[in-house]
Amino acid sequence: MKINYSKTFLNSILKITTQIDHEKIDKLALEILRIKKNYGRLFFLGVGGSAANCSHAVNDFRKICNIESYCPTDNVSELTARINDEGWETSYQEWLKSSNLSRKDAIFIMSVGGGNLKKNISVNLIKSIIFAKKKNAKVFSIVGRKDGYAFKNADVCIDIPNIDNKLITPYSEG
Repeated sequence: MKINYSKTFLNSILKITTQIDHEKIDKLALEILRIKKNYGRLFFLGVGGSAANCSHAVNDFRKICNIESYCPTDNVSELTARINDEGWETSYQEWLKSSNLSRKDAIFIMSVGGGNLKKNISVNLIKSIIFAKKKNAKVFSIVGRKDGYAFKNADVCIDIPNIDNKLITPYSEG
């Protein structure tokens, strides 16, 4: 029996690229360009594997696009101090406060689920979105589920088409 996992996975990626909303990607690119032209900043927020993606995105947006960008998980000392002193749920929100988030800026959520208050999932992302809205900052997201807080409350959200529930995480984070 011949099993070809890589071919199956890559064919799924092709299927996702044909189903993804290309207009949303273009809209997001224009919004990011507006942030850059207004000398705003991008704050990337994610948890778990998405936090690693956020860290890498900061590198690319700073180096390739020349946009001032930051990620709270890049400073482990500050993040763990905030978690210890203020709690996990408000750690990102408080970090955004001390970063002086303004209407010229945007937060960029990367998350498989996008947060869920009822299930107490990724509440730190949800509180960050609420805070960003209060500051009139833009909210961008890339998510794998359409029922999460980030999908419902972002100014621009790119949702990754779900073609296999068992692989939603690798497809979304990929």
